[in-house]
Amino acid sequence: MENDADRVAEYLARTVALAVRNVGAEGGPFGAIVVAPDGRMFEGSNRVTANNDPTAHAEVVAIRHACSELGTFNLAGCSLYSSCEPCPLCLSAALWSRLDHVYFAADRHDAARAGFDDAEFYDYIQGRGDLSLMPVEQIVVPTSQEPFRSWEQLDAKTEY
Repeated sequence: MENDADRVAEYLARTVALAVRNVGAEGGPFGAIVVAPDGRMFEGSNRVTANNDPTAHAEVVAIRHACSELGTFNLAGCSLYSSCEPCPLCLSAALWSRLDHVYFAADRHDAARAGFDDAEFYDYIQGRGDLSLMPVEQIVVPTSQEPFRSWEQLDAKTEY
């Protein structure tokens, strides 16, 4: 029987193969899979340019696929395998979906050498970058808290 390291390497090899295939299918060079505790796999490839969707990163596509097929927004117990280190968007999606673990093959520096440099996004999020990249500011309006009050009063809510 294969050990965990062999299984991780096998899943990562699969994501790399997905990424290579996707390059020839009008997508970016990124692939990902979510693996459920029962071994089911849910694939995703980068479709940003193919679908004109800046959120269609391989990891997000795989997470969406897994959630749809499993009928849940909570992927606790599942792991994400990616051909490359998740960018801030994908890392956030992994956190929100409550994945147990993330594994990746190439890192952000490898991606940058190929023209996919998101270093300024990491810096921005960490408060070290150029905040004029995208100014974000709060403007409080009289009804700002109404959605939360409505939520708090709802009896039949699904917590997340």
